[in-house]
Formats: sequence, structure tokens, C-alpha cells
Amino acid sequence: MARDRGKSDDYVRPLRRILVGGVVLVLFALFLLWRIDSPRAERFRAMLVDRVVPSFDWALVPVSKIAGMAEGFESYTKIYEQNQELRRELQQMRAWREAALQLEQENAKLLDLNKVRLDPALTFITGVVLADSGSPFRQSVLLNVGARDGIQDGWATTDGLGLVGRISGVGENTSRVILLTDPGSRIPVTIQPSGQRGILAGDNSALPPVEFLEDTELVRPGDRIVSSGDGGVFPAGLLVGQLVLGPDSRLRVRLSADYERLEFLRVLRSQPAETISSPGGLVVPDDPLGAGIILPPEPADG
Repeated sequence: MARDRGKSDDYVRPLRRILVGGVVLVLFALFLLWRIDSPRAERFRAMLVDRVVPSFDWALVPVSKIAGMAEGFESYTKIYEQNQELRRELQQMRAWREAALQLEQENAKLLDLNKVRLDPALTFITGVVLADSGSPFRQSVLLNVGARDGIQDGWATTDGLGLVGRISGVGENTSRVILLTDPGSRIPVTIQPSGQRGILAGDNSALPPVEFLEDTELVRPGDRIVSSGDGGVFPAGLLVGQLVLGPDSRLRVRLSADYERLEFLRVLRSQPAETISSPGGLVVPDDPLGAGIILPPEPADG
């Protein structure tokens, strides 16, 4: 056994030396070939690259396949995470839907028990937005409803989500709506739940500020803002938006109405409330002739 190993070593060592020497000579020849500055050598190098490099495309196939598999796995992981997030959101939406249905049923029961009478004057007319007649200094839109439909100046308009503006200018077939973002728009609002009153003033921006607050310490970003109804400009309780803190550290309003997609607007019919001149008129109506009023008999003396 020892002799066989010795004989194999005698054959392997010379072959190894020959292979190492050949590799060294080939590498040295390549080095010299790439270092020679000659046009003929340059043409030979170009020909060698053209012959050898394209034949290595097969070696890049596994690398490209592995890279594609890695990208596919990464995209699959993202899709799986998005799917899980959508499942959680859907579960939350179902819970909110059930809560909304329960609240709606409870509200209907309470209204029925209390015999609440809703204001019949707050009906609405729906109009289509024809065009934007605004400018950098005026923001308004045109509706395809006008005097023929009973539209009057000052009526409030909503888009189904929140208050949009008020009617300002009525034609026979069209009317103009000044948006809440217009610099000439001023409406009284109430901040809930604190009940603070203020004025929503348009300033030609998407986040109009709230001015003349009674006490700013009682409000905070996220509070709900509705119309107050002061001055009879708008009906009370119309949703306006949410209180936010602007980049200039001023209290501003993120409007609930979708101003980017004003296609249909509701014009609310709001009639002025009846004026009570004297409290007695609520108990006994005025009767200038004195007829129809029966006075109780005076008690007899004694």
C-alpha cells in the first residue's frame, strides 16, 4: 500500500506542477496582451472579447432567475401584508356598520317615543355644477337651478358631506354659489363639544381659519365644527368640518365637503323664523276687536 501511494504521488506532483505552470503562463500572456499598446493587439483584444463574452450568457441565466425569484417573493410578501391589513380594516368596518345600525335603530326609537317633529322647511333642491366661475381672488361655482326653481339669495348649499357655501346671485335658470374658501365668505360656527362660537373666514386657501373665538383654551384640534345659526345666515347644525392646527399655528378648518369633486350640490330651503314681538302672543293671540276672548267671572264678595 505504501508503494502504491508513493507511485501515485510521483505521477500527481509533476502533473500539478505542469498545470500550475501552464495557468501562470496563460495569465502572464493575458497580462502582457492587455498591456501591449499596439493597434494590432487592440484588434486582437476586441476580437477575443467578441468571441468569449457572448458565450458567458448561459452563466448569467441562474443569476437572473434567482434575482427574479427574489423580486417575486418580495412582491408576494407585500401583497400578503396588504391583504392582512385589508382583512383587519374590513373587520373594523363590519364592527362599525353594526354599531351604526344599532345607533340608527336606537335613534329611531327615541324619536318615536319623544314624538320629535323635524323642521319641514329644511328641504332641498339638487343642482348640477355647470362651471367654475372663480378666479385667484374669488372662488365660486355656477348651478343649473335659479329663480324658476324658487332659489333665493343666502340659502346654504351642501354636497352631501358638508357645507359648501351659500347662494349669492340668482338668475332665471342659474345661480352662483360662493364657497366657504372665498375671501368674502364669513359664517358663524360652533365648535363641539365645547360650544365655543367663532367666525369661519375664507382666505382663498383649502384650510380657512376660525376667528373671534371666545376662549381658545377650550378647543383643540380634532373638534367638530357645525354652523351655529346665529344671525339667520345658515340653519344651525350643518356640518362644516374639523378643527386643525395650520402651518402658521392658527386654528383652521379641514372642510368636510369634497371641493375637488363638486358635481352636484344641494340647496337647502331655509325660511326665516317667525318673529315674536311679545311673549304674550305665544299664549293669547292678538285680537284687536276683543272678540272671542272670554274672561273668567270675578269671585263674589263675602
